[in-house]
Amino acid sequence: MRVIDVVLSLTVRELTHADLASCGWAGTPLHLAGMARQLERVRSGEVDYLAVCARNDLPIAKGGVDYLVEHGVGTLWQLAVHPALQSCGIGTVLISAAEQRIRDRGLRYAQLSVEDDNPRARTLYERLGYLVHDRRPEAWDEQAPDGTTRRHETICTVMRKDLS
Repeated sequence: MRVIDVVLSLTVRELTHADLASCGWAGTPLHLAGMARQLERVRSGEVDYLAVCARNDLPIAKGGVDYLVEHGVGTLWQLAVHPALQSCGIGTVLISAAEQRIRDRGLRYAQLSVEDDNPRARTLYERLGYLVHDRRPEAWDEQAPDGTTRRHETICTVMRKDLS
């Protein structure tokens, strides 16, 4: 087997409504509709929603920072990297950019939740300096393969990082 190194030139910018058409890799139509609703919150300053793009300016990773979940904390959520490009450092780029947005607002802490059955993501967050802060139940609607909507209930570990 021959290993070939690939170098990607990445940019981080605001995610836009126009990007949603190329974000099918991020989830179902129900999830994309939720992303559209979250983008409406960007205008009021409640959230930042970021896209990591390759040279063609199409998003290959996306994620948001919600400033209303907990006072004085930027909460990262809806983090996703295109499945074909995971473990290439793109998630690290996304999280670093989100943390900078939090710092730019003068906030000291970043936090995120990770499902207990997602050890790969949790390993990344730990490598980036996130520490266990809490555990709590969480739930959201998701689209089943047959197109119906069902409630997904899970236990998540809340992880926090001091950005000071």
